[in-house]
Amino acid sequence: MRKTLSALTILVWLASATAALAAERWVHVKVNETGEDGERVRVNIPLSLAEKVLPTINAHKVHNGKVRVDEHDFDEVDLRALLDAVRTAQDNEYVTVESKHENVRVAKSGGFMLIKVRETPHPSKKEKETGAAPKVHTVDVKIPFAVVNALLSGEKDELDLVAGIRALGQYDNLELVTVNDEDSSVRIWIDSQNTAE
Repeated sequence: MRKTLSALTILVWLASATAALAAERWVHVKVNETGEDGERVRVNIPLSLAEKVLPTINAHKVHNGKVRVDEHDFDEVDLRALLDAVRTAQDNEYVTVESKHENVRVAKSGGFMLIKVRETPHPSKKEKETGAAPKVHTVDVKIPFAVVNALLSGEKDELDLVAGIRALGQYDNLELVTVNDEDSSVRIWIDSQNTAE
């Protein structure tokens, strides 16, 4: 009976440890530059590590997992009140800017603030000569309001990075930022994989 209980205890412990590892969320950053000397950068960090390391960094405006923002930056706008107004408003496209070379869209949808930028640069001389269309530059940002709330949970003149990391841990798979232009691509996302795809 004792051996059975010990074996059962070990199995339960292993199952718990496996579930904890499976639940670990990772933040990934992938940067690819084109061209002959193009660099490739891959960063894969478990959120739990970021949460433990951030409070150890004390440099410039970063202390104890928080970033100090110059007070005058918040003097004219109450960010917390602004965030609450947007968060409680209905889902909608709030800002749309369209011009010949750039389109910008800011919307709220399903607990996320969405920012989309599409920019078509002026055609280069070579593109004009060949008739090729210039490559569209794109920026997509998807910010959960829960993360923004967590970042703003500290004092008026600071962003709580550790709280923001904890809030990110609630999401299984989340594309945060993608940027594409003719010279490079950048992708930042959260998932349960320990490597970038």
